[in-house]
Amino acid sequence: MHRSVGILVAGLCIQSGGIASSAEQEARVARTFKPLPAHAVADYQLGGAYDPPAGTTVVVRDSTAAPAQGLYNICYVNGFQTQPGVAWPPRLLVRNGKGKPLVDPDWPDEHLLDISSEKLRTAVLERLAVTIAECAHAGFDAVEFDNLDSFTRSRGALKHKDAVAFAELLVRAAHEQGLAAGQKNTPQLSDGERRRIGFDFVVSEECHRYDECSAYTRFYGDRVINIEYVDDLRAPFADVCADAATPRDTILRDRELNPAQRASYRYDHCVAHRTVRQ
Repeated sequence: MHRSVGILVAGLCIQSGGIASSAEQEARVARTFKPLPAHAVADYQLGGAYDPPAGTTVVVRDSTAAPAQGLYNICYVNGFQTQPGVAWPPRLLVRNGKGKPLVDPDWPDEHLLDISSEKLRTAVLERLAVTIAECAHAGFDAVEFDNLDSFTRSRGALKHKDAVAFAELLVRAAHEQGLAAGQKNTPQLSDGERRRIGFDFVVSEECHRYDECSAYTRFYGDRVINIEYVDDLRAPFADVCADAATPRDTILRDRELNPAQRASYRYDHCVAHRTVRQ
């Protein structure tokens, strides 16, 4: 049974003895979700599910896919933009100067969600809370919220503070469902903002390529899943893995994240290239 959005936003729950404080509720929730496993070996399967390579312990799949049996499963949710093929009410979309929905220039089939006010954030959360609950009911252990950095593409319609405020609501909703919650990219967040939001781990893309890894490892330690792509490496992958700044759980994938049965599929992991630093 889904919790109402009012409960999600307010951070309250009803007990037999009355209404629990937010701090009391968070303490209970913190005991219910599974943290990212130590020394994780991840696979990133957003382009289609397949049997993970031997030795994999963590799999990231789309919210529409089934979890991988016996592994730690992270559910991908497009938390700040529309998912292709999913209709959203026009009032919840950021508009450009011509009054049309603003699109992500790199993903023209995705529109930016309007989280510029508390009222709009509540309305967007109401819809995404359903997807988060579906991730939990399907058997996922955690969720990653993509496009946290949508404010950088909003032409001023969204602010950094809007993203932080909405991320806090999304994480609370995930914790309410017994799911760990992951930051996605966005090295601009300060450590204080990360603490306020409550993320449990981070999924980064190309942190070595753009020299951003320390922005994540400084706060999350080993709770970093990093994906580098074969078409834009700064160095041979073995050298990427040998770099002390590179997160231990760094994988190499083809840009399209194709399933293993396709010819363009590519997967490698730093665990296969490190002989000293484990």
